[in-house]
Amino acid sequence: MIRFERVTKRYPGGHEALADVSFEIRHGELVVLGGHSGAGKSTLIKLIAALEKPTAGKVWVSGQDVGSLRPNQVPYLRRSLGLVMQEHRLLTDRTVFDNVMLPLLVTGYPPKDAAKRVRVALDKVGMGAFEQVMPMTLSGGEQHRVAIARAIVNRPSVLIADEPTAHLDPAYAREIAALFRSFHQAGVTILLATHDETLFSPYGSRRIELDHGRLVA
Repeated sequence: MIRFERVTKRYPGGHEALADVSFEIRHGELVVLGGHSGAGKSTLIKLIAALEKPTAGKVWVSGQDVGSLRPNQVPYLRRSLGLVMQEHRLLTDRTVFDNVMLPLLVTGYPPKDAAKRVRVALDKVGMGAFEQVMPMTLSGGEQHRVAIARAIVNRPSVLIADEPTAHLDPAYAREIAALFRSFHQAGVTILLATHDETLFSPYGSRRIELDHGRLVA
């Protein structure tokens, strides 16, 4: 499903965010990516989503060499991925409904079918009553739920989240952790980058840990 083969990512100026990293995530796994701030977790996620390219080595997603994809091929890769990044990047001039609808419009879903999918996604994250609300009026935790709904509206086979419980109070964080667990139980492959691994350990997740760009566990 996802495989890293001796991947190194070096940025201009010489900073090495990842160094000789190799691992595999199989279909249907729930994997927690741990490590200190600056360990390379966000870079690793960006490589999977083709937001960055490796300096050396190969990143494989569903049999595709992500680093060799042409620009016009990248959108097809991302259709199978649900991404929840640290920055929600919700459009402040559009309603919650329109924000979640956006990925479906980009991929050309018929509007009637798309609307149904949006409402299902919002219901799954407990935001069904907020579809006509503007994002800026929501709390941080509620905005996070909208971002998750946007990530799952395409019904991706892989869901990747970068610090999904950061800056949330403990009760909200547990709810978000349980939400990701429910997606995993539905058969979605999950990769979560987080400082708080204890939230997900009760779910029998597998752990990958980075330390200064190197895989240590």
